[in-house]
Amino acid sequence: MGSIGSPIVVGYIDTPEGQAALERAIVEADQRGARLIVVNSNRGGSHLDRDSSIELDAALAQVHAQLQASGIEHEIRQLVRGDDPAEDLILVADEVDADLIVIGLRRRTPVGKLIMGSNSQAVLLDASCPVLAVKAP
Repeated sequence: MGSIGSPIVVGYIDTPEGQAALERAIVEADQRGARLIVVNSNRGGSHLDRDSSIELDAALAQVHAQLQASGIEHEIRQLVRGDDPAEDLILVADEVDADLIVIGLRRRTPVGKLIMGSNSQAVLLDASCPVLAVKAP
């Protein structure tokens, strides 16, 4: 694990959960004086058609604008490798020696609360650094 000011990695998708994670990651990066690395992971291929790609580019441009306005040093990585988002987050966090990974969680039905999403669970169990899970409002 890195020292004070080591990067923070946040998993971002254009959803309320992704925005909640990003907003909390900005707060954490500001408080720690850390660089923020935003990871957007997509499977690509048939999972990402032209229209979806255009929407994603627009969403990531908004993220970039939000981060510039916050004054946080940042990097946005759009990964289309076919890996699970959890694998991508963990690999990037390990690569940059991150101090923290921030992920967003969906609200669940009572039955769904018994089983957490597979990507969230994988990040929580397999990450080599602390993970902050944020619920969307």
